[in-house]
Amino acid sequence: MTPGPDSSLYDRVGGEAWFVALVDRFYDLVEGDPVLRPLYPEDLTGPRDHLAGFLAQRWGGPPKYSEARGHPRLRLRHAPFAIGPAERNAWLRHMSSALAAGQLDDQDRAELEAFFDSTSTMLINREER
Repeated sequence: MTPGPDSSLYDRVGGEAWFVALVDRFYDLVEGDPVLRPLYPEDLTGPRDHLAGFLAQRWGGPPKYSEARGHPRLRLRHAPFAIGPAERNAWLRHMSSALAAGQLDDQDRAELEAFFDSTSTMLINREER
């Protein structure tokens, strides 16, 4: 059965596997980025799992992220990291590239892009160097 237009984005894209693949594409780009890589631990397994779980839940999937980690509290969780416009722009550029490879319809892609744009802007916590 094909998900209808009233279904969640999670269901329309194919569920958790789609979000895991999106996050894998994203972190593959982060690994080689001189601006972003220093913000992450050496082992990216945890960040990959956390982001995939958060996104899947945010877009209609099961609440596994909140069950494991509690409320997302994005600003609080990102407060320890120096996130300026350069970091935000690099993050958004890589996420946009990862999205472009995700074979989404225009409406779903626009919805995700708008979320990533506004959320990444909200997480800026310092001025440009």
